Amino acid sequence: MKKKMSFLLTLMLIMGLLSGCGSSSSQNKEISLGLTAPMTGDYAEYGNAFKNAIELAIEKTNSEGGINGKKLKLVVGDSKADPKEAANIAQKFVSDSSIQAVIGDFTSTAAFAGSPIYQKNGLVQLSPTSSHPDFTKGGNFIFRNISTQADEGPIVAKYAVNDLHKKKIAVIYINNDWGVVAKDNFIKGVQEAGGEVVDVEAYLPEQGKDFSAIITKIRDKNPDMLYLGCMYTDGALIAQQTRKMNFNIDLIGTASLYSDELLKLGGSAVEGFHMTCSFFPGDQRPEVQDFVKRYNEKYGKNPTMFAAQAYDAANMIIKALKEGATDRKSLRDKLAAIKDFPGVTGVTSFDENRNVKKQISKLVIKDGKYTPFTN
Repeated sequence: MKKKMSFLLTLMLIMGLLSGCGSSSSQNKEISLGLTAPMTGDYAEYGNAFKNAIELAIEKTNSEGGINGKKLKLVVGDSKADPKEAANIAQKFVSDSSIQAVIGDFTSTAAFAGSPIYQKNGLVQLSPTSSHPDFTKGGNFIFRNISTQADEGPIVAKYAVNDLHKKKIAVIYINNDWGVVAKDNFIKGVQEAGGEVVDVEAYLPEQGKDFSAIITKIRDKNPDMLYLGCMYTDGALIAQQTRKMNFNIDLIGTASLYSDELLKLGGSAVEGFHMTCSFFPGDQRPEVQDFVKRYNEKYGKNPTMFAAQAYDAANMIIKALKEGATDRKSLRDKLAAIKDFPGVTGVTSFDENRNVKKQISKLVIKDGKYTPFTN
């Protein structure tokens, strides 16, 4: 009887050990990346572009054997572009030991909300689109994959004053962290280029979508161009309302407006709209055309600039993992060391402050399509 009991106990112990090994092995077969982005709400189109592109990058990596045999997995958090939601997601992500890096958020305000949490817990946060100049000052685990408004603002200003020969410019901007800094850098650029800003009007993110009072004030100042520091939904509404009020002023804005949704929502009202971008699907570089082809095959449409930014962000994290990052800290170090990465948004290197420089292109909406601007 004693021998039988001893045998059963030994058998149970072996089975327990094997079960534990199996569980550990299963856990180690996946590496997770977190995505914090607006999957619902006004900015959902941007968040879903992030998700689509990152999943495309992960799919390609997994089809090629993953990271040393381990599959990549995406864990998605819907921030709704709300800073409270973004902070809640950050708390969840830092507590999940399988998550080795986080991509996001979309807006600077939401990205700022999560940064102290990621920094404190030593988890990389790489935003594809947070262009507020102060974003990466949050700490050495905070990265971005887009030029700052300090870079883009003057380029948009020169586009207006030097290329389009507009001298009297009015400004409408969304009154949040990103909108304020976008407005400030654009105004500074206009003044340095020899133009004049004749009126500046702000609106709050939560206010209604009737811009007629603002447009009336601006029209009285008789500008020859209107700068919009906002996203595509508001940009389309402002364009429509200016036309409805017979105020046929030329429009210009930042890359935040570059979306097929602007074309759909704005219709004929956005014809002739000028803007900047860091990615154009017509770029003939092989890496761009491969990305555009695969994105089109999977999702039935061309990738936006925001999809491209997220795709490069994911692939730079994947590169760090492939080059031997084994934990959150070593991933941070490998990511910071990346130089001359051949991204679809251009050759990318991180500087000592984890910022990047992007080549910024100029677009204009012509015949209902985005077209490269030529003088």
